[in-house]
Amino acid sequence: MYIQINGNHLLSVPTNPASDPVAPPESQAAISPDQPATALRASPPTPQSELISAAEPLAPRGPTENPPWSGWEVVALAAITFVTIVVCVLAVAVGMHHWTPHTPWVETLTRPEVIVGGQLLAYVFILALMYKIVSNHSPGRVGEAIRWNWPFNWRTYLMAGVGLELALLPFAYLLPMPPNLPIDQFFRTARDAYILSLFGILFAPLIEELFFRGFLYPVLARRLGVPLSVFLTAIAFASIHASQLKYSWGPVLVIFLVGIALTTVRALKKSVAATVLMHMAYNATIFAAAFVATGGFRHMEKFNQ
Repeated sequence: MYIQINGNHLLSVPTNPASDPVAPPESQAAISPDQPATALRASPPTPQSELISAAEPLAPRGPTENPPWSGWEVVALAAITFVTIVVCVLAVAVGMHHWTPHTPWVETLTRPEVIVGGQLLAYVFILALMYKIVSNHSPGRVGEAIRWNWPFNWRTYLMAGVGLELALLPFAYLLPMPPNLPIDQFFRTARDAYILSLFGILFAPLIEELFFRGFLYPVLARRLGVPLSVFLTAIAFASIHASQLKYSWGPVLVIFLVGIALTTVRALKKSVAATVLMHMAYNATIFAAAFVATGGFRHMEKFNQ
């Protein structure tokens, strides 16, 4: 005898060949003298979901992260980002040199407004390219595919970014820190400090989080699992800041720990927006401390004391 649901044979129950093909109802079935009286009660019908579960094996669980783009697309995005930044910085430098022809080229290329302006111009292009990559794979679901997921308790992540900076602040006194770093050139004047602060709080965290926690981490997690992917993403995140820190292991280690914290939040909360908020608040705390220490960026000589 077969139990059928929507015409599909799901469960086979052996019957006596000599008996009638249609089994009698349980209420009419013969009961042996030693069978308990409770056997007269009809058994409750098996739910359809249990029959289907018994007939069909469960599908294997997929990877924790499964982005629609490939690892090669992430590599190509990284290469295009690097080339675009170089080209845009050179383009801004050419424009600046046109207005100040007597300024040496080397000095023009190292001016904060040229570097920041070139990167900002490149970020606009990269942001459009990121959108194009995701929309090609997931039309109409860009935010869902990138795991943007704006958190309801967004203020908590702002506070977490501030707390992260305060928690890592002792490392500045415990680890060897070089006295002069390449990034210090952005704090020579108040104008330079304001330019870098605006860029570092609003624009850099957005692009960095979209690339590292939005594109790179899920590709790694799909193949390598969460723990190793968190570690490798933090390594890559620290490596792009190494040149700004003179490749000194002390400050690079601090950036690596920041990467660990941000990627862990991304892995647990499945939200890139949450890490963007944390990153912005982390950077804002650094610039706010510099602002206070220099009297509102009026005494920049105190910055390197």
